[in-house]
Amino acid sequence: MEHASSPRAHGVVVIAVAPDHDDDSGKKGWRLAAAAAPAFGDEAGFGVEEEEEEGEEEEEEVRWRERRVASLWRVAGALLVVAALAVAGHYCLYHDPAAFSREEGRSSFLLPLYPKSSGGGAAGESAGSVKPDGAGAEARENSSALLPIRGNVFPDGQYYTSMYIGNPPRPYFLDVDTGSDLTWIQCDAPCTNCAKGPHPLYKPEKPNVVPPRDSYCQELQGNQNYGDTSKQCDYEITYADRSSSMGILARDNMQLITADGERENLDFVFGCGYDQQGNLLSSPANTDGILGLSNAAISLPTQLASQGIISNVFGHCIAADPSNGGYMFLGDDYVPRWGMTWMPIRNGPENLYSTEVQKVNYGDQQLNVRRKAGKLTQVIFDSGSSYTYLPHDDYTNLIASLKSLSPSLLQDESDRTLPFCMKPNFPVRSMDDVKHLFKPLSLVFKKRLFILPRTFVIPPEDYLIISDKNNICLGVLDGTEIGHDSAIVIGDVSLRGKLVVYNNDEKQIGWVQSDCAKPQKQSGFPFLFKRVLQNQLL
Repeated sequence: MEHASSPRAHGVVVIAVAPDHDDDSGKKGWRLAAAAAPAFGDEAGFGVEEEEEEGEEEEEEVRWRERRVASLWRVAGALLVVAALAVAGHYCLYHDPAAFSREEGRSSFLLPLYPKSSGGGAAGESAGSVKPDGAGAEARENSSALLPIRGNVFPDGQYYTSMYIGNPPRPYFLDVDTGSDLTWIQCDAPCTNCAKGPHPLYKPEKPNVVPPRDSYCQELQGNQNYGDTSKQCDYEITYADRSSSMGILARDNMQLITADGERENLDFVFGCGYDQQGNLLSSPANTDGILGLSNAAISLPTQLASQGIISNVFGHCIAADPSNGGYMFLGDDYVPRWGMTWMPIRNGPENLYSTEVQKVNYGDQQLNVRRKAGKLTQVIFDSGSSYTYLPHDDYTNLIASLKSLSPSLLQDESDRTLPFCMKPNFPVRSMDDVKHLFKPLSLVFKKRLFILPRTFVIPPEDYLIISDKNNICLGVLDGTEIGHDSAIVIGDVSLRGKLVVYNNDEKQIGWVQSDCAKPQKQSGFPFLFKRVLQNQLL
């Protein structure tokens, strides 16, 4: 009987010291009590001295729990701080910094892109029928414009937008060119050599002629001495393909149409071209001139930004699908806040959007193997170029790789569509039939924070075209043809399927994959760590 009652006494000790808290604490109290309990049959274990010791242990247990709770709060707080910094860093790395620096009263203008129609489009066609998400009342508040842009890489080799210039405003189709400073349209001043464009020639009035002492004339021509008798500012531009345009500067009204049909009239300086030479005379009759989008003071974005109309940010998104065009925007409302890859714009005298790349790869093969270790290659983003250009050695290595690609593809020198074309021994209906035979081209830039890769990937469908002979032609050419033996030029063929943003305010260029179907208007909010993290991480 004595042995039967002892276990109940042993249990009394446990009940006395078990804390009156949650289950987890109770379990811990049980373990401590069991450890402090006397062995079976030890009567001294039930004395007053043991009760005092157990009271001290209980107080220590309470203090231990308090310290544990405080420690957990400190850990949780530290994790929250780290998470906030991580989100801040990711946000600043992948958003357009200009999005949070909008000034009151500035607008953004959206120009949807469309593929070239078989009829070429009516001369009086107005704003496009496709609107961005949220284009209703919000679009009216922010004055976002919808203007049609058409084009293709092959056979026309250009994308162009419709701009309304003059008083009254008339439409002109302009080739979208991020490599040109000056916007110009063919002009009856009178015209000496003009291509047959889609619209009547622009005819300036005397008040429209810009005098030689105008600041824009000085920007374009430098401190050239015209003399006291000169009444106009002359210009002459020569392009990489040796074509040229000559004319005078004019100042007139430019009208941008908002998404809800309202019109904004803006003061605009542009070229009035009366003498075109070279390919500008023989190009397809789809355009009336060129839209200059470089970072020069006389370019369209910089002119609008200097008047406080937009932030000096613009972008274009050329659809990879030939049945869709894409869009272009002026201002920063349509710059994605997430997922963008950003690179600093390289400073240079030519006002080009260029950065620097470490490696050029075809699949896993490095093409610029002869480049000295640590030497970077200049990369120019040029929407005015139909095709992409590589330095001569890189181009030669690429051709060698393609020649050994597959026995089912042999070079066809009789096809003069482009310098390098291959004839397949099977029928080709679309690019889907052959793109699996090729590897992507990759431009590998300096890593961010030494660990995060930054690449510009060009899939096969964005550097190949199908010729009229159903051959596969390489849309990458030798840079020596345009005088760029040491630089890479990314043209329209490789800009497809990407949203590309040119941020002149922050001196950055960024890109992200996109189907270019629906432009998304972004909403910004103040962010405490934006400036600090951007300066530290980019």
